[in-house]
Amino acid sequence: MKKYIIYSVLLLAGLFLGWLIFGGSSTTDAEHNHNEASQSSQIWTCSMHPQIMQPEPGDCPICGMDLIPAEAGADGLTADQFKLTENAMALANIQTTVLNKGENDNHSIKLSGKIVENESANAVQVSYFSGRLEALKISYTGEAVHKGQLLATVYSPELYAAQQELLTAASLKASQPDLYNAVRNKLKLWKLSDKQINQIETTGKIKENFPVFATVSGTVAEKLVEQGDYIKQGQPLLKIANLGTVWANFDVYENQIPQFKKGQEISVTAKAYPGKEFKGKVDFIDPVLSAKTRTVSLRVVLNNASGEFKPGMFVEAEVHDLGHKSSELLTVPSSAVLWTGKRSVVYVKASSDQPVFQMKEIRLGNRLGEFYEVLDGLSYGDEIVTNGTFTVDAAAQLQGKKSMMNKPVEEQTLDTENETTRLKVSAEFQKQLKELYDQYIILKDAFVNDNAKAAANNALDLGNVLGKVDMKLLEDDVAHERWMTYLELIKSNATLIHKASDIEVQRKHFEIVSNAFISAVQTFGINEKVYLEYCPMANNNKGAYWLSNEDKVLNPYFGASMLTCGEVKQIIE
Repeated sequence: MKKYIIYSVLLLAGLFLGWLIFGGSSTTDAEHNHNEASQSSQIWTCSMHPQIMQPEPGDCPICGMDLIPAEAGADGLTADQFKLTENAMALANIQTTVLNKGENDNHSIKLSGKIVENESANAVQVSYFSGRLEALKISYTGEAVHKGQLLATVYSPELYAAQQELLTAASLKASQPDLYNAVRNKLKLWKLSDKQINQIETTGKIKENFPVFATVSGTVAEKLVEQGDYIKQGQPLLKIANLGTVWANFDVYENQIPQFKKGQEISVTAKAYPGKEFKGKVDFIDPVLSAKTRTVSLRVVLNNASGEFKPGMFVEAEVHDLGHKSSELLTVPSSAVLWTGKRSVVYVKASSDQPVFQMKEIRLGNRLGEFYEVLDGLSYGDEIVTNGTFTVDAAAQLQGKKSMMNKPVEEQTLDTENETTRLKVSAEFQKQLKELYDQYIILKDAFVNDNAKAAANNALDLGNVLGKVDMKLLEDDVAHERWMTYLELIKSNATLIHKASDIEVQRKHFEIVSNAFISAVQTFGINEKVYLEYCPMANNNKGAYWLSNEDKVLNPYFGASMLTCGEVKQIIE
């Protein structure tokens, strides 16, 4: 009995020791595995730059500070979605708008224009006989004249001889009435009135100087002669403008033309009269498009009886009746749209209560003032980013998510020359873009040579050249919008390259700069052959592109370690 008790005690002791050894270890392993799983799903951010969201700890690519755990992980997000912290949303002033019906009624197009004379109401005062201008009664341009007012006196040898003929014909009136009437009619052709002719005939005195009277009322727009000049029959003396009505000429861009029609009501305002609105109607739309400005001229006739409008005055117009029903029209603010090649993208908030975003490609229609008509890609009820769009896009790129310039590998296709709409811009803009591109090549060569210090300095130079590009050379709205997209990307990431000391961090931002340059060169052209090159191993095996002046591959993403890794994907003519 004693023996069985001893065996039982030993068995229980063994079981207890086994639990201590193996059970505790299993619990520890479970806890360890749980911690590892937790760490694998943890997102890391920067306390100073909360838009930075990285899947592992390390240094901030902007300021170099140690990354800290973000407030929450990315659990439950799809491959294209990414999350920002509430702090990042506040610091970047990211704002969103829900697309609802009934909010499109007030969309309008604003136009800039200039007041000019109404050409149909203008007149030219001419001389009806040749001679010397003895006296000019108009002293200056802008002087008001009235119909019948004395404008000038003229000495005319022809008129002098014609008066003598009149007196001779008058003495033969009874015997040669046809001759008499012919002489009188000759004087009438020179715009002498019956009263003047009768006065000459009655007094028998020949006038040396004859008056020239105004045939219309208005304002002297231009003096074409000076006192003492010799003038010919039919020669213009004065241009007289009737400013009772004036024209307001506006430039309408190519993509806005379908929104206008003759007879459409327009509200006109002038800085000279703040708060005052003038109504007018479209009187004429130029049928010929200007090849230089890509605009047509739209004309509005304005009543100017009170003389408020002066030729040369700048005015603005706002058109409310766009011919659309609000129930049929879905629009987004222009601030929400990013451009790359022929793609237009917006960022949609994927969760109503969490700052989770996802890029969406859309198809745009006409521009309606500060809005774009959406033909495809969005629906009523979608919540889109309308302020801070570039910050959201930068966060997507840094997290390796689908963004304006970056697609997942399985979807990654490059906009080729045929896919990218080449926009016609001035040669001067292409020249400035070429100078910017040359600076980009210098920056690219710094990465080829693994020189982080030179890259930082060259990025600063790139930003300086970027500031010299004259955006006023882009008169077309579409060209301007696209360039603004590329400019913001190049500017912000060139600044980050300059501030960073780690060349790998610099290269990450150089990829974004390159993508923006690729789209800019494809969109606008620089009148030079450019080689588009690609390395499939760059960007953590996701692939990355860059531009080069030569077909020889010199890889800026790896430098000396894999200098010739890559291939020429396209030649941009």
